[in-house]
Amino acid sequence: MTTKNRIAKLAAKSKMRVIGLMSGTSADGVDAAIVDIDESPRTAVRLLAFEVFAYPPALRRKILELCQPETSRLDDICHYNFVLGEVFADAAVKLCDRSGVALRSIDLIGSHGQTIHHNPAGRRYARKTIPSTLQIAEPSVIAQRTGITTVADFRPRDMAVQGQGAPLVPYADYILFNDKILSRAVQNIGGIANVTYLPSCCRLRDVVAFDTGPGNMIIDRIVSLATRGRRQYDADGKMAAKGAVNVKLLGEMLRHPFLRRRPPKSTGREEFGFFYADRTYEKARKNKLTGPDIAATATAFTAVSIAQAYRRFLPAMPDEVILCGGGAHNATLIGMLQRELSGVRIRRMYDFGISGDAKEAVSFAILAYATIKDLPNNVPTATGAEQPVVLGKIVPA
Repeated sequence: MTTKNRIAKLAAKSKMRVIGLMSGTSADGVDAAIVDIDESPRTAVRLLAFEVFAYPPALRRKILELCQPETSRLDDICHYNFVLGEVFADAAVKLCDRSGVALRSIDLIGSHGQTIHHNPAGRRYARKTIPSTLQIAEPSVIAQRTGITTVADFRPRDMAVQGQGAPLVPYADYILFNDKILSRAVQNIGGIANVTYLPSCCRLRDVVAFDTGPGNMIIDRIVSLATRGRRQYDADGKMAAKGAVNVKLLGEMLRHPFLRRRPPKSTGREEFGFFYADRTYEKARKNKLTGPDIAATATAFTAVSIAQAYRRFLPAMPDEVILCGGGAHNATLIGMLQRELSGVRIRRMYDFGISGDAKEAVSFAILAYATIKDLPNNVPTATGAEQPVVLGKIVPA
């Protein structure tokens, strides 16, 4: 059977078993999820298995170096593209082994890869401004090692039609959470925080989505600096809970120009990475703030910036907020967010039968499914794209 016929046969299936693979801006490891997707009578998604495969510390350090222009090298980018291809493939195989789901039962893999640079604003070339983005974790390696057709490189096609290439998960949010009665905000708090607003009884063109600003990225770095590397994140928000928010420093942080920029918009380490966090930490220490005080202020920055984004840019406040991502485990952050969103019900993703940690991996499984079905799966109202397009590149097994 030819490759074209194999892809056509796969696309004709009404039900598929798909693995979604994802590594976010925090570069903690590979999130891997196995889902069954059934398109009839309406698209239904069932999570079968999920696991996080943490990067070894040395690999995580190297990935973070690749994300910084000052420390990245061309030969390292080339090398680790293939290294991460092996790591992502291994995660898919191990998830099947550990969950008892046969690898041969998997129809498709959707891999986001690992973003090392994202520049939707673009740079000038030949009198034009050219946006760009780069995710590594070579999909050819994933397809070859697993024997499963793989869809990857989702962001560039949206940018080719003048979109930001982000956020991409609103398509999955629409599939999973649109409701006839309630308006909902699906709030992911990963390294970066992003929201998808779903008005009640909405259509895809009614969806509003954008990055609200920092999520855990600054908090993680502050904790690492304050503990001299002994801790990499604020487990359950315990460090922040011991500190006091410094109102003056918080006010300065909230003047960051990204927060007032109108959607569509996306951001990452380019604006809220080590450089920003290190500068904030040094300024706070000069003003005699303790590590817990700085952590509390950084946590408040995330909570307040999310709430301000709702008030500034959503058509209306949602009836409920559905939380996912690592920040959903930070009790101090969630308490601050609830105070900022008084009157809005806050729910967790597991209320809907999906692990909040699994949500983004599940989303890339859904996006890959749509790609194989030749369904446009960007959301132009979220990314600013000129038109709906089919995202991703298909690597046949």
